[in-house]
Amino acid sequence: MNPRCHLHNPNPSRRLGWRFAAVAACLVLSACGGGDSSAGDATAAATTGTTTTTGTTTTTGTTTTAAATFTDVAYAGVSSAQKMDIYVPTGAVPFPAVVLIHGGAFMMGDKSGESANAAALTARGYVAASINYRLSGEAKFPAAIHDAKAAVRFLRAQASTYRINPDKIASWGASAGGNISAMLGTTGGVAELEGAELGNAGQSSRVVAAVDWFGPINFLTMDAEAQALGFTINTNGTTSPESRYIGAAVQTVPDQVAKANPTTYITADDAAFFIQAGSADKNIPYTQSQNFSRALSVVKGVANVSFELLAGAGHGTSEFGTSTNLDKVITFLDRYMK
Repeated sequence: MNPRCHLHNPNPSRRLGWRFAAVAACLVLSACGGGDSSAGDATAAATTGTTTTTGTTTTTGTTTTAAATFTDVAYAGVSSAQKMDIYVPTGAVPFPAVVLIHGGAFMMGDKSGESANAAALTARGYVAASINYRLSGEAKFPAAIHDAKAAVRFLRAQASTYRINPDKIASWGASAGGNISAMLGTTGGVAELEGAELGNAGQSSRVVAAVDWFGPINFLTMDAEAQALGFTINTNGTTSPESRYIGAAVQTVPDQVAKANPTTYITADDAAFFIQAGSADKNIPYTQSQNFSRALSVVKGVANVSFELLAGAGHGTSEFGTSTNLDKVITFLDRYMK
């Protein structure tokens, strides 16, 4: 987002170690939030976090004109991972909101790595909510999807607190986060994936628009697609990130893997999609994104689905985070959110 890495090593025997090293490199490149803050109530619903306000604040009820940041806001209570950082812009309320979802192979990563994209969004008049979610070492699929949906429902339930237009919420994720963002975009109304027990069950978890940066889509075909593009990965292995996320070697549980594939759920009322991948990505075959965009376009129409292959870009390389490319993403969001 600054892109967080969902990493595949062309040498399967060294795959996990390589992934951890590359994720560390991504963390160095990612902008991290920080600064002094004062403690306070994060929401009107007794959810406690840290609040930082910038500038002069004029408050009438829950409407505030100053920018503010709320950190470590709990959107559910099952796990300590279920927290978000909420960045609110200055300006006329209410604002559209975007849920930012970090990558990290479903097994690592943190919401703090999304602060640069959050800054780009707030500069354009969006509330940005960067979420943590349960990783595969703690809970298997569909826990991460349940968490992302719970986060969306929480934002709707607390829309006045965070100055959000509850009818204008989108998602944006990279790599593993791209898969989760895509799942938010296509699984509105799928009860099995709702995780309603996490709270705010009366709210919708649908998003209006979804941004998917180079997310894995169909775990069952990733190895074959990589081979067709001239490189080797080992998604089918029992210790691959995808297998760890699902809870078994992916080829042994195809029905469960299909449930983690956003293509499974495509309907005409899904979110609008903006999808990007790099032509030189050797971790996730770019055809994963390409095939997903084609399937969406058949059902939703090409006008509501944008796919771009960034020439020469790798997996989460610098091409994604340029000001020009971020402008493309936010201009897409403007089309559906403003």
